[in-house]
Amino acid sequence: MTEAALSFDLLTVLGPTASGKTRLAVALAEKYGGEIISADSRQVFRGMDIGSGKDLHEYGGVPYHLIDILDAGGEFSVFEFQRRFLAAMAEISTRQAVPILCGGSGMYLDAALRGYQMIEVPNDDSLRSELALKSDAELAEELWSLRPTLHNSTDLLDRERTVRAIEIARGELTKSSVSVTQPLLNSVVIGIQWEREALRQRITKRLRERLDNGLIEEVESLHAGGIAWERLDYYGLEYRYVGSYLRGAMNRNDLFQALNSAIHAFAKKQGNWFRRMERHGVVINWIDGSSDQLAQVQEIIKKKIDHNLICLTSHNRC
Repeated sequence: MTEAALSFDLLTVLGPTASGKTRLAVALAEKYGGEIISADSRQVFRGMDIGSGKDLHEYGGVPYHLIDILDAGGEFSVFEFQRRFLAAMAEISTRQAVPILCGGSGMYLDAALRGYQMIEVPNDDSLRSELALKSDAELAEELWSLRPTLHNSTDLLDRERTVRAIEIARGELTKSSVSVTQPLLNSVVIGIQWEREALRQRITKRLRERLDNGLIEEVESLHAGGIAWERLDYYGLEYRYVGSYLRGAMNRNDLFQALNSAIHAFAKKQGNWFRRMERHGVVINWIDGSSDQLAQVQEIIKKKIDHNLICLTSHNRC
Protein backbone atom coordinates (compact mmCIF):
# COMPACT_ATOMS: atom_id res chain seq x y z
CA MET A 1 0.00 0.00 0.00
CA THR A 2 1.33 3.43 -0.88
CA GLU A 3 1.89 6.25 1.55
CA ALA A 4 -0.97 8.15 -0.05
CA ALA A 5 -3.41 5.26 0.37
CA LEU A 6 -2.77 5.31 4.12
CA SER A 7 -3.96 8.91 4.35
CA PHE A 8 -7.33 8.89 2.61
CA ASP A 9 -9.88 6.56 1.04
CA LEU A 10 -10.14 8.32 -2.29
CA LEU A 11 -8.39 10.90 -4.44
CA THR A 12 -10.76 12.97 -6.57
CA VAL A 13 -9.94 15.10 -9.61
CA LEU A 14 -12.68 17.41 -10.83
CA GLY A 15 -13.00 20.49 -12.97
CA PRO A 16 -14.90 21.96 -15.91
CA THR A 17 -14.80 20.48 -19.37
CA ALA A 18 -11.42 20.82 -21.16
CA SER A 19 -9.57 21.53 -17.92
CA GLY A 20 -7.23 18.53 -18.23
CA LYS A 21 -8.75 16.19 -15.64
CA THR A 22 -7.90 12.91 -17.36
CA ARG A 23 -4.25 13.79 -17.92
CA LEU A 24 -3.80 14.79 -14.28
CA ALA A 25 -5.64 11.71 -12.99
CA VAL A 26 -3.40 9.47 -15.10
CA ALA A 27 -0.27 11.23 -13.81
CA LEU A 28 -1.46 10.75 -10.23
CA ALA A 29 -2.29 7.10 -10.86
CA GLU A 30 1.22 6.54 -12.20
CA LYS A 31 2.76 8.39 -9.27
CA TYR A 32 0.81 6.74 -6.45
CA GLY A 33 -0.17 3.38 -7.89
CA GLY A 34 -3.78 4.23 -8.62
CA GLU A 35 -6.76 3.15 -10.68
CA ILE A 36 -9.20 5.63 -12.19
CA ILE A 37 -12.97 5.60 -11.70
CA SER A 38 -14.79 7.74 -14.25
CA ALA A 39 -17.48 10.08 -12.92
CA ASP A 40 -19.02 10.83 -16.29
CA SER A 41 -22.60 10.12 -17.29
CA ARG A 42 -21.75 9.26 -20.91
CA GLN A 43 -18.37 7.54 -20.85
CA VAL A 44 -20.10 4.38 -19.63
CA PHE A 45 -21.47 3.84 -23.15
CA ARG A 46 -19.53 1.97 -25.81
CA GLY A 47 -19.15 3.82 -29.10
CA MET A 48 -19.61 7.24 -27.51
CA ASP A 49 -15.92 8.12 -27.46
CA ILE A 50 -15.22 11.49 -29.02
CA GLY A 51 -18.41 13.22 -27.88
CA SER A 52 -17.94 12.05 -24.29
CA GLY A 53 -14.23 12.90 -24.21
CA LYS A 54 -12.94 9.50 -23.14
CA ASP A 55 -9.40 10.25 -24.33
CA LEU A 56 -8.46 6.61 -23.80
CA HIS A 57 -5.10 7.18 -25.48
CA GLU A 58 -4.05 9.16 -22.39
CA TYR A 59 -4.47 6.24 -19.98
CA GLY A 60 -1.52 4.16 -21.14
CA GLY A 61 -1.40 1.18 -18.80
CA VAL A 62 -3.42 2.77 -15.99
CA PRO A 63 -6.50 0.65 -15.10
CA TYR A 64 -9.84 2.42 -15.38
CA HIS A 65 -13.42 1.71 -14.34
CA LEU A 66 -16.97 2.74 -15.42
CA ILE A 67 -15.91 3.33 -19.03
CA ASP A 68 -17.36 1.28 -21.92
CA ILE A 69 -19.53 -0.87 -19.66
CA LEU A 70 -22.90 -0.46 -21.44
CA ASP A 71 -24.20 -0.38 -25.00
CA ALA A 72 -25.11 3.05 -26.30
CA GLY A 73 -28.84 3.67 -26.44
CA GLY A 74 -29.62 2.84 -22.83
CA GLU A 75 -29.82 4.87 -19.63
CA PHE A 76 -27.42 5.25 -16.75
CA SER A 77 -28.78 6.68 -13.52
CA VAL A 78 -27.09 8.27 -10.54
CA PHE A 79 -28.25 5.25 -8.52
CA GLU A 80 -26.51 2.88 -10.93
CA PHE A 81 -23.39 5.04 -10.90
CA GLN A 82 -23.22 4.97 -7.11
CA ARG A 83 -23.72 1.22 -7.00
CA ARG A 84 -20.98 0.59 -9.55
CA PHE A 85 -18.72 3.22 -7.98
CA LEU A 86 -18.83 1.41 -4.63
CA ALA A 87 -18.15 -1.92 -6.34
CA ALA A 88 -15.13 -0.41 -8.12
CA MET A 89 -13.85 1.04 -4.84
CA ALA A 90 -14.09 -2.38 -3.20
CA GLU A 91 -12.33 -4.07 -6.12
CA ILE A 92 -9.50 -1.53 -6.16
CA SER A 93 -9.00 -1.87 -2.41
CA THR A 94 -8.34 -5.60 -2.81
CA ARG A 95 -5.27 -4.65 -4.83
CA GLN A 96 -4.23 -2.04 -2.25
CA ALA A 97 -4.26 0.57 -5.02
CA VAL A 98 -5.39 4.19 -4.73
CA PRO A 99 -8.88 4.85 -6.15
CA ILE A 100 -8.91 8.06 -8.20
CA LEU A 101 -12.35 9.46 -9.03
CA CYS A 102 -12.18 11.66 -12.11
CA GLY A 103 -14.88 13.60 -13.91
CA GLY A 104 -17.00 16.67 -14.37
CA SER A 105 -20.55 15.37 -13.83
CA GLY A 106 -21.41 17.33 -10.70
CA MET A 107 -24.27 15.13 -9.52
CA TYR A 108 -22.19 11.96 -9.86
CA LEU A 109 -19.25 13.50 -8.00
CA ASP A 110 -21.55 14.82 -5.30
CA ALA A 111 -23.27 11.44 -4.90
CA ALA A 112 -19.90 9.76 -4.36
CA LEU A 113 -18.30 12.37 -2.11
CA ARG A 114 -21.30 13.14 0.09
CA GLY A 115 -22.69 9.61 0.23
CA TYR A 116 -26.16 10.15 -1.21
CA GLN A 117 -28.66 7.57 -0.01
CA MET A 118 -29.92 6.58 -3.42
CA ILE A 119 -33.19 4.86 -4.19
CA GLU A 120 -33.72 2.33 -6.99
CA VAL A 121 -37.26 2.55 -8.32
CA PRO A 122 -38.49 -0.22 -10.69
CA ASN A 123 -40.51 0.58 -13.82
CA ASP A 124 -44.22 1.04 -13.11
CA ASP A 125 -46.23 0.11 -16.22
CA SER A 126 -49.55 1.27 -14.81
CA LEU A 127 -48.12 4.66 -13.93
CA ARG A 128 -46.54 4.97 -17.38
CA SER A 129 -49.89 4.22 -19.01
CA GLU A 130 -51.45 6.95 -16.89
CA LEU A 131 -48.71 9.47 -17.75
CA ALA A 132 -48.92 8.63 -21.47
CA LEU A 133 -52.27 10.46 -21.56
CA LYS A 134 -50.76 13.71 -20.30
CA SER A 135 -49.19 16.50 -22.32
CA ASP A 136 -45.56 17.55 -21.93
CA ALA A 137 -46.68 20.62 -20.00
CA GLU A 138 -48.78 18.50 -17.62
CA LEU A 139 -45.85 16.14 -17.05
CA ALA A 140 -43.56 19.06 -16.27
CA GLU A 141 -46.12 20.46 -13.84
CA GLU A 142 -46.40 17.11 -12.05
CA LEU A 143 -42.62 16.75 -11.77
CA TRP A 144 -42.30 20.24 -10.32
CA SER A 145 -45.05 19.43 -7.79
CA LEU A 146 -43.17 16.31 -6.72
CA ARG A 147 -39.76 18.02 -6.78
CA PRO A 148 -40.24 21.73 -5.95
CA THR A 149 -36.47 22.15 -5.63
CA LEU A 150 -35.69 20.30 -8.87
CA HIS A 151 -32.09 21.14 -9.81
CA ASN A 152 -31.61 18.76 -12.73
CA SER A 153 -33.87 20.55 -15.22
CA THR A 154 -32.52 18.40 -18.07
CA ASP A 155 -35.18 15.89 -16.97
CA LEU A 156 -37.67 18.23 -18.66
CA LEU A 157 -35.94 18.17 -22.07
CA ASP A 158 -37.05 14.68 -23.02
CA ARG A 159 -40.54 13.23 -22.48
CA GLU A 160 -39.24 9.75 -21.68
CA ARG A 161 -36.82 11.22 -19.15
CA THR A 162 -39.58 13.33 -17.56
CA VAL A 163 -41.76 10.24 -17.15
CA ARG A 164 -38.90 8.35 -15.54
CA ALA A 165 -38.21 11.28 -13.18
CA ILE A 166 -41.86 11.28 -12.08
CA GLU A 167 -41.72 7.51 -11.64
CA ILE A 168 -38.67 7.86 -9.39
CA ALA A 169 -40.14 10.77 -7.42
CA ARG A 170 -43.33 8.80 -6.73
CA GLY A 171 -41.40 5.63 -5.98
CA GLU A 172 -39.34 7.41 -3.34
CA LEU A 173 -42.56 8.01 -1.44
CA THR A 174 -43.22 4.27 -1.14
CA LYS A 175 -41.49 1.57 0.89
CA SER A 176 -40.98 -0.79 -2.06
CA SER A 177 -37.85 0.95 -3.34
CA VAL A 178 -34.36 -0.49 -2.90
CA SER A 179 -31.79 1.84 -1.37
CA VAL A 180 -28.01 1.97 -1.35
CA THR A 181 -26.39 3.39 1.76
CA GLN A 182 -22.85 4.64 1.26
CA PRO A 183 -20.47 5.52 4.09
CA LEU A 184 -18.91 8.95 3.93
CA LEU A 185 -15.50 8.78 2.35
CA ASN A 186 -12.33 10.55 3.41
CA SER A 187 -11.32 12.02 0.06
CA VAL A 188 -8.73 14.55 -0.99
CA VAL A 189 -10.53 16.54 -3.67
CA ILE A 190 -8.50 18.37 -6.30
CA GLY A 191 -10.16 20.96 -8.53
CA ILE A 192 -8.49 22.27 -11.68
CA GLN A 193 -9.07 25.96 -12.21
CA TRP A 194 -8.21 28.04 -15.27
CA GLU A 195 -8.43 31.76 -15.93
CA ARG A 196 -11.71 32.30 -17.76
CA GLU A 197 -10.32 33.31 -21.15
CA ALA A 198 -7.75 30.50 -21.09
CA LEU A 199 -10.50 27.95 -20.45
CA ARG A 200 -12.60 29.41 -23.26
CA GLN A 201 -9.68 28.99 -25.64
CA ARG A 202 -9.12 25.40 -24.52
CA ILE A 203 -12.80 24.55 -25.02
CA THR A 204 -12.87 26.09 -28.50
CA LYS A 205 -9.61 24.39 -29.55
CA ARG A 206 -10.79 21.01 -28.34
CA LEU A 207 -14.12 21.32 -30.12
CA ARG A 208 -12.38 22.11 -33.41
CA GLU A 209 -10.18 19.04 -32.96
CA ARG A 210 -13.14 16.80 -32.21
CA LEU A 211 -15.12 18.00 -35.21
CA ASP A 212 -12.08 17.49 -37.42
CA ASN A 213 -11.32 14.06 -36.00
CA GLY A 214 -14.54 12.11 -36.21
CA LEU A 215 -17.21 13.57 -33.91
CA ILE A 216 -19.71 13.99 -36.75
CA GLU A 217 -18.98 10.52 -38.07
CA GLU A 218 -19.38 9.08 -34.55
CA VAL A 219 -22.87 10.54 -34.17
CA GLU A 220 -23.78 9.42 -37.69
CA SER A 221 -22.61 5.88 -36.87
CA LEU A 222 -24.58 5.76 -33.62
CA HIS A 223 -27.76 6.77 -35.45
CA ALA A 224 -27.09 4.28 -38.24
CA GLY A 225 -26.71 1.64 -35.53
CA GLY A 226 -30.30 2.17 -34.43
CA ILE A 227 -30.22 5.00 -31.90
CA ALA A 228 -32.99 7.51 -32.59
CA TRP A 229 -32.18 11.21 -32.93
CA GLU A 230 -34.35 11.91 -29.88
CA ARG A 231 -32.33 9.45 -27.82
CA LEU A 232 -29.06 11.01 -29.02
CA ASP A 233 -30.40 14.40 -27.89
CA TYR A 234 -30.66 12.89 -24.40
CA TYR A 235 -26.90 12.22 -24.32
CA GLY A 236 -25.89 15.84 -24.18
CA LEU A 237 -24.66 18.79 -26.16
CA GLU A 238 -22.30 17.21 -28.68
CA TYR A 239 -24.78 14.52 -29.69
CA ARG A 240 -27.73 16.92 -29.70
CA TYR A 241 -26.12 19.60 -31.87
CA VAL A 242 -24.34 17.26 -34.27
CA GLY A 243 -27.60 15.31 -34.62
CA SER A 244 -29.35 18.55 -35.53
CA TYR A 245 -26.66 19.26 -38.12
CA LEU A 246 -26.99 15.79 -39.62
CA ARG A 247 -30.74 16.30 -39.92
CA GLY A 248 -30.10 19.44 -41.97
CA ALA A 249 -31.21 21.96 -39.36
CA MET A 250 -27.94 23.92 -39.56
CA ASN A 251 -24.77 24.16 -41.62
CA ARG A 252 -21.26 23.25 -40.46
CA ASN A 253 -20.34 26.79 -39.40
CA ASP A 254 -23.59 27.22 -37.46
CA LEU A 255 -22.94 23.86 -35.79
CA PHE A 256 -19.55 24.98 -34.56
CA GLN A 257 -20.75 28.37 -33.33
CA ALA A 258 -23.85 27.02 -31.55
CA LEU A 259 -22.10 24.04 -29.99
CA ASN A 260 -19.11 26.11 -28.91
CA SER A 261 -21.40 28.60 -27.17
CA ALA A 262 -23.38 25.81 -25.50
CA ILE A 263 -20.24 24.13 -24.16
CA HIS A 264 -19.01 27.42 -22.69
CA ALA A 265 -22.36 27.80 -20.92
CA PHE A 266 -22.12 24.20 -19.71
CA ALA A 267 -18.67 24.86 -18.23
CA LYS A 268 -20.18 27.73 -16.29
CA LYS A 269 -22.91 25.42 -14.95
CA GLN A 270 -20.24 22.94 -13.87
CA GLY A 271 -18.59 25.72 -11.88
CA ASN A 272 -21.93 26.43 -10.20
CA TRP A 273 -22.20 22.73 -9.27
CA PHE A 274 -18.73 22.71 -7.73
CA ARG A 275 -19.53 25.81 -5.66
CA ARG A 276 -22.74 24.13 -4.53
CA MET A 277 -20.72 21.12 -3.42
CA GLU A 278 -18.42 23.40 -1.42
CA ARG A 279 -21.41 25.03 0.27
CA HIS A 280 -22.51 21.54 1.32
CA GLY A 281 -19.21 20.73 2.96
CA VAL A 282 -17.02 19.26 0.19
CA VAL A 283 -13.54 20.74 0.58
CA ILE A 284 -12.06 21.30 -2.87
CA ASN A 285 -8.34 22.03 -3.11
CA TRP A 286 -8.13 24.25 -6.18
CA ILE A 287 -4.98 24.24 -8.29
CA ASP A 288 -3.85 26.47 -11.14
CA GLY A 289 -4.37 24.64 -14.40
CA SER A 290 -1.69 26.69 -16.17
CA SER A 291 1.07 25.71 -13.69
CA ASP A 292 2.62 22.31 -12.91
CA GLN A 293 -0.55 20.47 -11.90
CA LEU A 294 1.13 17.31 -10.61
CA ALA A 295 3.57 19.26 -8.41
CA GLN A 296 0.70 21.23 -6.88
CA VAL A 297 -1.23 18.06 -6.05
CA GLN A 298 1.83 16.36 -4.60
CA GLU A 299 2.25 19.28 -2.23
CA ILE A 300 -1.41 19.08 -1.17
CA ILE A 301 -1.09 15.32 -0.55
CA LYS A 302 2.15 15.80 1.39
CA LYS A 303 0.47 18.34 3.67
CA LYS A 304 -2.44 15.93 4.17
CA ILE A 305 -0.08 13.09 5.11
CA ASP A 306 1.96 15.33 7.44
CA HIS A 307 -1.24 16.57 9.10
CA ASN A 308 -2.47 13.02 9.69
CA LEU A 309 0.88 11.94 11.12
CA ILE A 310 0.84 14.85 13.57
CA CYS A 311 -2.67 13.87 14.64
CA LEU A 312 -1.66 10.26 15.15
CA THR A 313 1.49 10.99 17.13
CA SER A 314 0.19 13.83 19.26
CA HIS A 315 -3.31 12.42 19.88
CA ASN A 316 -4.76 15.80 18.89
CA ARG A 317 -8.33 16.08 17.79
CA CYS A 318 -7.89 16.81 14.11
